[in-house]
Amino acid sequence: MQDREYLARTFDSAAELYDEVRPGYPEALFDDLCELSAVPEGARVLEIGCGTGQATLPLARRGYHVLCLEPGANLAAVARRNLAAFALVEIVRRRFEEWELEPQAFDLVAAASSFKWLDPEVRYRKTAAALRSGGCVALFRNAHVLLPGQDAFFEAVQEAYRRHTPQMAGDPLRPDELPTTVDQGFLDTGVFEQVAVRHYPWTEMYDTGRYLKVLQTYSGHIALPETARRDLLADIAGIIDREFGGRVVKHWVTVLQVARRVAD
Repeated sequence: MQDREYLARTFDSAAELYDEVRPGYPEALFDDLCELSAVPEGARVLEIGCGTGQATLPLARRGYHVLCLEPGANLAAVARRNLAAFALVEIVRRRFEEWELEPQAFDLVAAASSFKWLDPEVRYRKTAAALRSGGCVALFRNAHVLLPGQDAFFEAVQEAYRRHTPQMAGDPLRPDELPTTVDQGFLDTGVFEQVAVRHYPWTEMYDTGRYLKVLQTYSGHIALPETARRDLLADIAGIIDREFGGRVVKHWVTVLQVARRVAD
């Protein structure tokens, strides 16, 4: 638990870089989310861990009243800057676990790449308590996937991790390993039913500099001792430049899970 809480806090130290280089989420996901959840314009949305507002912005553009919980001071400041034009968005510096619950006050609870950082003893029951009967929870995240025969770089770069930080070595998921059902913890509460799980594949190309910036927004890399992080990044940069012409392609799948709170 201490490791989870510590790693969750690391993102705040890279708020500006996170906002600059971290990929957002496909627009089609938000269109599908609106349809699947049947949440009308003007509905109340609770967003857990809004970061710099990458998911908040598409929700705000659809006319929702969004209450964002973001404990990081730097992340919250960037989010306020990015969302200044939306009067219906409120950003509160608070951890979800410590937030004073508004019972059954929200039509939708959304968590973009943040749900895994919450206390498992709290996150399911408190989400349920915040939702109106018939309201939905939506979890979504970007997952790096390994496509056989198309990811020579990500196989090669594991050598760099094994040399410098062996605890971080390993392969990304294969597409067939991505979840096809909603988080079992919601179903175990007895008050949620699955609505849908959808996958959105996409790719992005990075030059060496941008790829290194992206790595420096991940908690595991941020938490490394400075020397280990510097040596690891230099090794990875050399691999990209020497073996891949200074550019690599990363394959992603965005996973959306939607569950509905049924009547008690």
